[in-house]
Amino acid sequence: MKILITGGAGFIGSNFVCAALARGHTVINVDKLTYAGNLKNLEGYVGHPQYSFYQEDICNGEALEKIITEHAPDVILHMAAESHVDRSIDCADDFIRTNIGGTYTLLKAAFKYYAALKDKENFRFIHLSTDEVFGALGATGQFDETMPYRPNSPYAASKASSDLLVRSYYQTYGFPAIIVNASNNYGPKQYPEKLIPLTILNALEGKSLPLYGDGQQVRDWLFVEDHVKALFSLITDGKCGESYCIGGANEMSNLTLVSLICEILDELRPSGTPYRSLITFVKDRPGHDVRYATNTAKLKAATGWAPQVAFQEGLKKTIAWYLQHSGYFKEEGARTRIGLGG
Repeated sequence: MKILITGGAGFIGSNFVCAALARGHTVINVDKLTYAGNLKNLEGYVGHPQYSFYQEDICNGEALEKIITEHAPDVILHMAAESHVDRSIDCADDFIRTNIGGTYTLLKAAFKYYAALKDKENFRFIHLSTDEVFGALGATGQFDETMPYRPNSPYAASKASSDLLVRSYYQTYGFPAIIVNASNNYGPKQYPEKLIPLTILNALEGKSLPLYGDGQQVRDWLFVEDHVKALFSLITDGKCGESYCIGGANEMSNLTLVSLICEILDELRPSGTPYRSLITFVKDRPGHDVRYATNTAKLKAATGWAPQVAFQEGLKKTIAWYLQHSGYFKEEGARTRIGLGG
């Protein structure tokens, strides 16, 4: 199978690329290499005969058309996106440009390619999105595919917009697209602006671990390897025109999660003072969603997928990786941000 992926040098994307190549697929990776894209994530595959890389912006339609036509993929997996809520609150320009404009540009190029295919049955367009498009939950309930879109941040609004563009191409043109709304991912190699890696690295350096508000915001955590397996299952068994929620069934408050990371670090890298003492509480961010939880029943029914990695196992594996790769991320700017809202 030939898979063209956008954003394949990022956290989730690079995990997918490595898994796809290990399964014997051909991968064409298109990534602009913004701050969160890192070719070190894929350095073991440089020169691989079934791997091609293009440093390109998904807003460049001419370049996309050329790459797609040249490689004739069976699947286009669209992961490229600006994805950090705090950055979108500070300035939403890049989120609107990339997440909405870039998705539209990619859809145009992909549809032009699809329309010219003689064998249209085996082509798929998979669009990766977020559960944040649904807004926030109360104390009970779960997101599912029937929920209305109620985004509460510029990031979530930009992803909701991109979802609707993808949906419209299926409804209007019969373009074989599938939308995936995933919960919070975690795992090795995640850029340290996100909650888990930022907590680990700040703790190891004795820095403050700031939490928004009272830290009681709840998120559902999905180990990245389980996410990748879910995407493969949808490529083969997902139904075009449908959306699927992916989650890890690991609901936890931000305070509980950060405390757990501190406990594991106390065990693996004791500092003399409990890491939990570094936790501080700061003013909450605007529009902060209180709780996310994801119902994966539709995905399981369609593909048989279920998460395999227990949360404690995945978290320990993640922490161990950061302990062994303390110098992996050279840019420190992202870690001066609060970024601990989940």
